[in-house]
Amino acid sequence: MADVAAHITGTVWKIEVQVGQRVSAGDTLVILESMKMEMPVETEVEGTVREIRCRESQSVNEGDVLVVLE
Repeated sequence: MADVAAHITGTVWKIEVQVGQRVSAGDTLVILESMKMEMPVETEVEGTVREIRCRESQSVNEGDVLVVLE
C-alpha cells in the first residue's frame, strides 16, 4: 500500500481518479489550488486506487493523505 499526500497546503480543486482505477507512476491523482496556482499531485508508484480521503473544495495541509493505493 502507498499513501499519496499533499505536498503543499491548499484546496482540493479537482479529483482526477476513482476508487478501483489503475494508475501508473507519474499519473495525476488530485489537483490542488494554492495561491491561485494549480498544482498536480502525482503518484510515484503504480497501483489501484483503494481509497480517496479528500473531496473537492476541501482545505488540506501539507502531508495530509489524499489517496491510498494498493
